[in-house]
Amino acid sequence: MNFREEKSNDPLLLDVPLQLETERLILRAPHQTGDGKIVNQAIRDSFNELKAWLPFAQKLPTVEETEINLRLAHINFLKRKSFRFLIFNKDTKGFIGITSLQGIDWDIPKCEIGYWGNTTFSGNGYMVEAVKKLADFGLNNIKFRRIEIRCESTNLKSRAIPEKLGFVFEGTLRNDDLSADGSKLTDTCFYSIIK
Repeated sequence: MNFREEKSNDPLLLDVPLQLETERLILRAPHQTGDGKIVNQAIRDSFNELKAWLPFAQKLPTVEETEINLRLAHINFLKRKSFRFLIFNKDTKGFIGITSLQGIDWDIPKCEIGYWGNTTFSGNGYMVEAVKKLADFGLNNIKFRRIEIRCESTNLKSRAIPEKLGFVFEGTLRNDDLSADGSKLTDTCFYSIIK
């Protein structure tokens, strides 16, 4: 029997919980009315830092735009096209950021992990904890065979996360992408973990 025949059937049949937990965090799919307001405030609080690295943060979105974006993310979650989770502190209920299993290729199966954080909570190891949980979940529950993290070579804070989690640095693709503002070519660092 070859690998393709061994794989599970339709991804829509996968049982993916809407919430995951770590010691300090709750990772929850964006399915509640009002999530847009919480996430939009974090974008505003962190705008200067996010603008340097993320194309979506080149202009401040309205609360309505953020709410629409999160509802579309929930639809994609249900369709098994991506799995976005909002990260909250268990004790304070503060919104810490977002992490996602995205760029899914069910034929391999593999995906990428993306993330961004509310800079109010930087320096506490929350994002490392959230990404570790999502990577473990992706490998062990969804049964991805490869998970990648890609980030701009000069984004040292973003690169520190896969490095701390034992992802393998596979190399740098030179002139691979555009900067967040689209003004120049940038290099992309690739990290992966496999099962």
